[in-house]
Amino acid sequence: MEGFIEIKDLRFSYINEIEEPPVRTEVLKGVDLSIKKGEFVAVLGHNGSGKSTLAKCINAINLPESGSVTVEGMDTTDEDNLLPIRQKVGMVFQNPDNQIVATIVEEDVAFALENMGVEPKEIRRRVDEALKTVGMYEYRLHAPHKLSGGQKQRVAIAGIIAMRPECILLDEPTAMLDPLGRAEVMKTIKMLNEQGVTIVLITHYMEEAAQAERVVVIDGGEVVMDDVPKRIFSQVEIMKNLGLDVPQVTELAWELKKAGFDISTEIITEEECVEKLYALLEARGKKQEARN
Repeated sequence: MEGFIEIKDLRFSYINEIEEPPVRTEVLKGVDLSIKKGEFVAVLGHNGSGKSTLAKCINAINLPESGSVTVEGMDTTDEDNLLPIRQKVGMVFQNPDNQIVATIVEEDVAFALENMGVEPKEIRRRVDEALKTVGMYEYRLHAPHKLSGGQKQRVAIAGIIAMRPECILLDEPTAMLDPLGRAEVMKTIKMLNEQGVTIVLITHYMEEAAQAERVVVIDGGEVVMDDVPKRIFSQVEIMKNLGLDVPQVTELAWELKKAGFDISTEIITEEECVEKLYALLEARGKKQEARN
């Protein structure tokens, strides 16, 4: 059975026509990827690896040079599928200021619905529902420019979910936020996923990727790793060779393992780390007592 999003042998290049002759740079080099409906997938890769380009291919902003991208069976290269695909797959970008177009929060969330020709009563209902979902209803009459970065990003997400997409692509949505703002946005993303929305999160924060069901690592325009977070991040040396970090708790466990301590490197949360360290100290304490 095919996935909700199917990517097969996807190749994509950017053409710099300013140069003479034009310079072609291949960014995606035969990507194969399948994403099921309802999954929460994090995509990692260093700058220039092709992860943002991949997201734009899923949303039909970029069209394949060769290979194919389909969303629930709809090919992105068919112009007739453009609107249906973007209704199914919404996209949130890095800088919320680039997505906010109105001077009042609720008007901004309503903007896309008005352009889609949704009737006013339904717009009112969807806007209120979307703002309540992201915890921004009480700010509905505020000016967006007076909000914090995390609040602005939640308004941008509300504008997408008001369109009722089945999937949301988030291209480094927390990159410009402080830790509190990042936590607010991640809480919203996880809640949407629990409600059945497919999430594709591009991030360079390893602790965010650790919260996904699955992690896909892209390097040099190719998928080089695809597994659950524990298995991906336990391969610390491979990740570092790819120019990527791992969660701090995973690195701590890896360093302890190298130093000869009996501890798993498949640790990705602070809670797991505390539990394992406590067990390690307890075991060493018992050994010390036995010696005495």
